[in-house]
Amino acid sequence: MSVDARTRTPTPGAAAPPGRVRTRILFAVLGALTAAAMAAFLVVDAHGSWNFVLPFRGRKLLALVLVAFAIAVSTVLFQTVTENRILTPSILGFDSLFVLIQTCLVFALGSAGLSAVPPLVSFAGEVVLMVVLSTALFRWLFGGARRSLHLLVLVGIVFGVLFRSVSALIQRLIDPNEFAVLTDRLFASFTSVPPDLLGISAAIIAATGVLLWRDRRSLDVLGLGRDMAVALGVDHRRIVLRLLVIVSLLVSVSTALVGPVTFFGLLVASLAHQLTGSHRHSVLLPAAVLLAVLALVGGQTVLEHVFDMSTVLSVLIEFLGGIVFLLLVMRGARR
Repeated sequence: MSVDARTRTPTPGAAAPPGRVRTRILFAVLGALTAAAMAAFLVVDAHGSWNFVLPFRGRKLLALVLVAFAIAVSTVLFQTVTENRILTPSILGFDSLFVLIQTCLVFALGSAGLSAVPPLVSFAGEVVLMVVLSTALFRWLFGGARRSLHLLVLVGIVFGVLFRSVSALIQRLIDPNEFAVLTDRLFASFTSVPPDLLGISAAIIAATGVLLWRDRRSLDVLGLGRDMAVALGVDHRRIVLRLLVIVSLLVSVSTALVGPVTFFGLLVASLAHQLTGSHRHSVLLPAAVLLAVLALVGGQTVLEHVFDMSTVLSVLIEFLGGIVFLLLVMRGARR
């Protein structure tokens, strides 16, 4: 084939490359399945006035979509930054910090005092505290000569162990009745999100989504590794710091909304990589979000209308995500 034939610009009527056609089919299937799951969530076994049923279920559906977006996007971004597909943002200790915050609140205020705190105040305080602490950690590690992502992960693990140890110590001092309330708050719940929090959460997540979509090509270059990214003109330190702050914001919002979900992001990110076979974030991010929405909305629909809420969705997610994590680790060990 001549050079001219290889570099010729495709004509408007030319057939799309097979990889692009496969991606379009994949998105069409995922989009149809996600739309069907959302419609089923809204209308299956709906009784009474639609003026009540649709807004009531719509708020729960919005909460599920927001959490799915935040967890899926934050996990894909964190794996891009760390260049590792078996890591999730929870390795930085976000879940342990959430447990410590809830434990301290119950210990200091009691269940009665905690219930008197407006949900918006509690949500804002948790998000701000987690983002401020994580940002301070990132700036400390990347502000001077220390710029190792491996050091970041190691420090995150150490802080996670520290937070869990302090939480366990305080929990031993809590009254048993108060401890029962604390235990209920520590389990991820996708059905009891206060409606007041949905608007501000949607605004935060939408703003981060716009910023990330604008930087999608820089993310593709970042995925090639630090040396290659620097050689191609990407300000690696600046974009890594910005992405880590965005990851901490998304994880903080989702954790403050429903509670900690450790392995769900790993599950959907791994499926997105397997199904798309692409490293482009313009493909990976939407695929991960669609898979996350399908898993949460579809799973919650099945639990509510087939199993009569005999179990909790977060338990199933953690079980399946844990299996995926073990499979990824064993596959890496075989290599």
